[in-house]
Amino acid sequence: MATHTHAPECADEQALLDGFHKLHTPEGYRAEFIEGEIVVSPPPFGKHEKIFSRITRQVIQKAAVEMDVSGVKGLELARGNHCTKNYVIPDGVFAPLELDLFEVGPSWMPSAGVAMVLEITSSNPDRDRGVKRHCYAKAGIPLYLLVDRADQQTTLFSEPDVGREDYQADVRFPFGKPLLLPAPFDFSLDTSDFS
Repeated sequence: MATHTHAPECADEQALLDGFHKLHTPEGYRAEFIEGEIVVSPPPFGKHEKIFSRITRQVIQKAAVEMDVSGVKGLELARGNHCTKNYVIPDGVFAPLELDLFEVGPSWMPSAGVAMVLEITSSNPDRDRGVKRHCYAKAGIPLYLLVDRADQQTTLFSEPDVGREDYQADVRFPFGKPLLLPAPFDFSLDTSDFS
């Protein structure tokens, strides 16, 4: 009888993932499991939350389709080049209200039905610019809005290419210039007070 064993790196990653699921973080901290690494982030501060608030308010008031919004919803995403899935908490998750994804979903929900995710850079902007972008594209999330505070620009990634684990299109505008959010949002996002 043949037995199947995991490669040592997969066994190590699985052990790390098991530890991640048992992790207790201080109040307000976020723990994520991204591409085989546990990432713990402190609570966001001032400017970060101001930008989140401005975007959320505009989406609720202006989107062509009523949206549910969460700033704490964990997404269980397809694995990339690693053995296990990714467990990511975007700064914002937007889904059509009619889908009611947040009420019935578990702590870590699949990304099916999510219209857009939002990241606002803070202490590690390269993670948002790179690895998280690839995770969201691999999961097929249609839109990824990146507010890059260090570069003073807003970028909308679209047309996810699951095979390439990246988005095929992106538009970048400096803070102060409106950014058109396509369907199901269909409005121009005002970024004038992001800086």
